[in-house]
Amino acid sequence: MSIFKLIWLLLLPAFSHASTLVQVLAASAPDADPKAIEQALQASECATLRLGSKPAERLALIDYSRASVDRRLWIFDLTAKKLLLRDYVAHGRGSGENFAHTFSNREGSLQSSLGLFKAAESYFGAHGLSLRLDGLEPGVNDQARARAIVLHGAEYVDPKLIATQGRLGRSHGCPAVRPDLTDQVIEVLQDGQMLYAYHPDRSSTLLRCDNADSP
Repeated sequence: MSIFKLIWLLLLPAFSHASTLVQVLAASAPDADPKAIEQALQASECATLRLGSKPAERLALIDYSRASVDRRLWIFDLTAKKLLLRDYVAHGRGSGENFAHTFSNREGSLQSSLGLFKAAESYFGAHGLSLRLDGLEPGVNDQARARAIVLHGAEYVDPKLIATQGRLGRSHGCPAVRPDLTDQVIEVLQDGQMLYAYHPDRSSTLLRCDNADSP
């Protein structure tokens, strides 16, 4: 048996498991883009390998290719392999109007950032209960904590605004959610779970990962 065939046989169960999980999660969230789910899982698994940390049990996905009037936030339970929540999420005012098309890692841009974030500690701030996010992709979102890019509730994330202004309100770059869901969202994501902000025109730096990439 060649060394290449042996390596393939050793890796096959992992690939099969990942593929199956994508299919199961996609079935639980038929309105989500399977490609976005796949990228979110790949990035999360790669980050876990690089950080040497415990695998995430829950994963949030934001699809910024969708309009703010769409429920473009999904939260999955990776252990139970099911959808926990789907709802609205705002983008930064510097990223666009109804659609987010411009993204930044720069302070003062008022733009959302893409890529994989690790949810850290919760705290009470100007927006009430909020969740700090650490960007895991250098040059893409690693200034999130310095920029105070956090998950928080906001009154402007209100479907009623869609009828009057054609979009949700916008943040300063934070993924803001409806106030009545803030506690629930933070409860399931805080202390080490993952959040992936997706756009099909840009690829995560964590989609190609192997043991050689780890520190």
